[in-house]
Amino acid sequence: MTDTLAELLHALDTEGYQFTCVTPRSHARILGRRGGEHASDLRDVFGWNLPFAHDLLPGPLLDLLRQADAVETVPEGLKSRLRVAELDGRLFLHSAFPTQDEDSVFFGPDTYRFMRFLSCELAADEPVGTLVDVGAGSGAGGITVAGLVEPAKLVLLDINKKALDLAAANATVAGIDAELLEGTLDALEETADLIIANPPFIADPAGRTYRDGGADLGAGVSLDWARAGMAKLSDGGAMLLYTGSPIVAGEDRLLSALAEAADEAGCTLSYQELDPDIFGEELDNQPYAEAGVERIAAVGAVLRRF
Repeated sequence: MTDTLAELLHALDTEGYQFTCVTPRSHARILGRRGGEHASDLRDVFGWNLPFAHDLLPGPLLDLLRQADAVETVPEGLKSRLRVAELDGRLFLHSAFPTQDEDSVFFGPDTYRFMRFLSCELAADEPVGTLVDVGAGSGAGGITVAGLVEPAKLVLLDINKKALDLAAANATVAGIDAELLEGTLDALEETADLIIANPPFIADPAGRTYRDGGADLGAGVSLDWARAGMAKLSDGGAMLLYTGSPIVAGEDRLLSALAEAADEAGCTLSYQELDPDIFGEELDNQPYAEAGVERIAAVGAVLRRF
């Protein structure tokens, strides 16, 4: 499977494919605007995820999709079960639109914000032994950071096997060696010099693993991952956490909780608000409306053990 998916990415790269992912809301708007059109090019097939005719794809692309069991027959023709996005010159496989399945592998604007945060915080000349990407998903975070800091070892960690399958192909095409580990941080038997994480942070009534941030208005998973990550850090190691925080009456409750957790773990905390207002459409939904959440802020935290 990894080889087939890697061949697919190589073929798209050869064709000069590029696509930048938008939010699900924007994606739906674009599809609505196009009113049931069929795909006319590679961006339509692997970006906008439109149905396509049997003779549209060049070369072996359709055969590779079939070999990977990544194409389905729909009334309008065929449709890819995968999408492909570009980030910093690399292509990444992720799930088809809409990402409603429990094992969906998400890639979107948060991925780009996550990478900007990491690239600003990391020094390219700082030696890194073991790098762990927690909840790796497509592997975009770990793969891109590995290209920056060249760790001795990269671990892509996720509870979702489908995510690890896609991450394996993405790493292969990027030329990055990675160890794939299924599970949570408890499955990691060693300490890490650098841990990166972009946990789910939406209060999702459907409870989808890739999206649901758990208790505390979606901040619970972020706090749990931070605690688990700090426990795995080597001396001098750091955890870089990108997430969303619900702001209630002007208060960032995640900041207060992280500060307390860092103090208990013997770590320092550096914290910044990266974007004051993301996923504003969620504020109409419960429990945000009931709790009086004013906004969801994108935040970045650096937790360091000395």
